[in-house]
Parts: sequence; structure tokens; C-alpha cells
Amino acid sequence: MLIRHDHTAEATDELIGWFTHDLVIDGVSRAASTGERFEVHNPATGEVITSVASASAADALVAVRAAERALPLWSKTSPRERAEVLRKAFELLRERSDLLARLIVLENGKSLADARGEMAYATEFFRWYSEEAVRLIGSVQTAPSGKNRILVTHQPIGVSVLVTPWNFPAAMATRKIAPALAAGCSVILKPASDTPLTALAIGRLLSDAGVPAGVVNVIPSRRSGAVVSAMLDDPAVRKLSFTGSTEVGRVLLANASKTVVNCSMELGGNAPFLVFGDADLDAAIDGAMIAKMRNGGEACTAANRFYVHSSIAAEFAGRLTARMGGLRVGDGLEEAVEMGPLINDEAREKVHSLVTAARNVGARATTGGEPDDGIGYYYRPTVLVDVAPDSPILLEEIFGPVAPIVTFETDEEAVEMANRTEYGLVAYVYTADLARGLSVSERLETGMVGLNRGLISDPAAPFGGFKQSGLGREGGHEGMLEFTESQYIAVSW
Repeated sequence: MLIRHDHTAEATDELIGWFTHDLVIDGVSRAASTGERFEVHNPATGEVITSVASASAADALVAVRAAERALPLWSKTSPRERAEVLRKAFELLRERSDLLARLIVLENGKSLADARGEMAYATEFFRWYSEEAVRLIGSVQTAPSGKNRILVTHQPIGVSVLVTPWNFPAAMATRKIAPALAAGCSVILKPASDTPLTALAIGRLLSDAGVPAGVVNVIPSRRSGAVVSAMLDDPAVRKLSFTGSTEVGRVLLANASKTVVNCSMELGGNAPFLVFGDADLDAAIDGAMIAKMRNGGEACTAANRFYVHSSIAAEFAGRLTARMGGLRVGDGLEEAVEMGPLINDEAREKVHSLVTAARNVGARATTGGEPDDGIGYYYRPTVLVDVAPDSPILLEEIFGPVAPIVTFETDEEAVEMANRTEYGLVAYVYTADLARGLSVSERLETGMVGLNRGLISDPAAPFGGFKQSGLGREGGHEGMLEFTESQYIAVSW
């Protein structure tokens, strides 16, 4: 049975009434030049929450001009000044954290616990980069010839376009905005059209924190391709930071190549979760629930393929089935709910088609395996066993609450199957043998590894992937360097 929430107009107004639903360009709220708007829906009910302005390509170029005008002054502010603004942003987001968490649930559908976790993570990016802003350290050395010095500094890269997805509408925005501002860049944020409200709310709080007009511009749009393409074609734009699918990433990279725009790409994932025969099963099950069910499986870091040693596979599957089958599903605004709906009906249909295809070639569902009927975009938490190593469900990102389990016999077999993908974002490894864990981790073709941990994201750590999972890194000191250009000065004294 789904747990429902009694939505009231007054409660919704409290969540969405304190920030603009129009474009934010040069510090001013403005309607789209075409007058177009689009509706934002609640995934738990399918009902319309509100509408927001839909930017056109022309509006996007106005935002670029605003960011271009704001760039010289912001880039010339002292690192300490930028740090203080970011620190104030951290404090304001922390003060309004619960309100923003409920806003995320309203437009994204995730559980309130997940949304609060996202806000804790999102807020920390402002604190981390308020500390990093004063640590943009260059270098000086004597040239090998001894004839001069090699002086290297880091300059702001310039006007930056930030394109964020719907699954973490706060964290993906702050993970890009904070390092860009710390480095001295101005930005145009184009949030996902499924979840524009959180981005607009964060834009309001950044203004309250003292970010000057034009430094952060927010332009929701249903015309994403045209809007982003127009900005990439503008010579003032020098950086694109994109989080989304590999398919869209390829298109944007091709577009950016025309003007040689610097690109950071956090793309798709197909994370393997490896459980060896000596693993602590209690820890492995707890880790699996985090890695798989955080955000209902709608995460690029979500465990997508479970490879479990044959000696413990039956016990692991039984325990995971009990945990996933016992999750309380419903409207995320209810405190008791542990998993909300998927983002929309298209997402639910994709998940169900993958499950159906897997079952058609021999997989068996030990729990779930079907969508929930009625209002909202719900899919039952699902565990699949008897999954063949070449099953189609293992080939692409599920982005839903489905855990397919494959058995293995040797370490080499597990590593080979884990690497059998074009993606390489994150992997999870559970073993009691630290030497085995580190050896396996080094052989995995992924940018990140959770060794006996189901949660790897940290603002202080470099986040990014190998192969077709992306380019560059977000978070850590590396995340700020992504928004800089290294300048070398040859000098003698």
C-alpha cells in the first residue's frame, strides 16, 4: 500500500512562494522574451505545482551578456571576499535546509530523508569552496637551464555555462556554482526542466548572500538544446560544466568543439557492486541499500549490477529481498516514507521495460517487478535473481529501484564482468581482505571506488569517471581548478 500525503494549497505556497518563478538575469526577475512558460509537476500525484518562465535562445544570450559584464569585477575581488560570500551562502542554505528539502520532494519526488541528505551534501559545497577560494595556489621554480624562473598562476576561465540534471537539483547546482564562484567566474545555470524550482530558490539565496548581479544567472527552459547551443556558440562562453546522460554529453561535446569551449562532463554510470565470499554480509547489505536505493535508484552512482560470489549469493539475495521488499513507498513528504515515485512516467516505463526484458530471458523477481497502479509514478523495489551475465539489463543505466544479481566464482571473473561496460564512474567492493579489496579496486576501470562503503560522495573528494562516464572532476581542490586556466610566465630576476 502506498503512503499518501494530504497536499494543501497553503503548504505548497509556503514552499514555492518566496522566490521568483521567472528567469533570473543580471539580478532581475524577468519573463521569457517569448512569454512562454512551462508547468512543473509533482511526481507523487502528477498534479501541476506551478509554472515557470521558459527561456529562449535570445534570453540565454542576454544572460551571457550579463555574465560577461559581471565577470571583470567578480574576478578581481579578493579571494577572501569571494570566500565570505560563499560562507554566507552556506549559512543561508543551512538555515533554510528543511524548507529546501521539502521543495525538492515536491518537484522531484524523492523521500524526505533523501532530500535532507541531499541538502546536507549540497550545502557543504559552499562551505568547502569558501575555504578553497583562498587556496588557489600557483607555483614558481627555476628552469632546468637555470636561465629564468617558471611562474605558474591560475586565472578564472571566464563565463561558465552550468547544465544540471533533475535527480539532485540542489547538489548538482551547488557542486558547480560554488567552485566557479571561488575561482572568480560568472555563471549561467540551466537547470533540468523537471526540477527548476530548487535552482531558482538557490539563486534567490545566493543573491541574499551578496553575490553581485550578473554573477549567477538562472534560466529554466523547455528548449534545452537550442538554449545551450546558442550559449556555446557565443565567444564569451569559455566553460561548459554538464551533468547528464552520455548521449547528451556527446552532442554537447561536438557543439563545444566548434568554439573550443573547455568542458567538464559528469555523464552516465553503470556501477558494479562486488561482494566477495569473505565479505561481512551485514555491512554488504547495508551498503547495498545505500548504493542502490539512495534517491530510489535515480542516481548516476547507484549500484546497477550486483556481482556476488556463488558461495553467499543465495543468502545475499534473500536478505536484500527482505530489505527492499519491506521499504515503505509513497509520497516523500510523509516522514515514514523511505522511497518516493520516479520522476515521470517515461522513467517508470523505461525501468519496467528493462525488468520485463530481463525476465523474458530467464531472470526471476524475488520481490517487486511491477509498477504500482494509480496516481503518481511509482515502481515497486525489485530484486532479480538468475540473471545471465549478458542480460540486457546489465548493459545500461537502470535509474530505478531494481537490483539484478549475477554470481561469480573467481576474482578475475568478477573484475572482468565489472569492467564489461563503456561506463566507468563508480564501483563498490565488499571484502574482509584489505589486500584483495585494494588490488581489485586498482583493476576496476572506474573513477571512484567504494571499498566496504555504499556512499562515496564527498565535497572534499574529486568526483568523476573513466571512459564514457565523463571528463574532468567535480569536488575537492580539483573541482575549483576545472574553472581556471593555468598561465605560465617566464621571468628572470
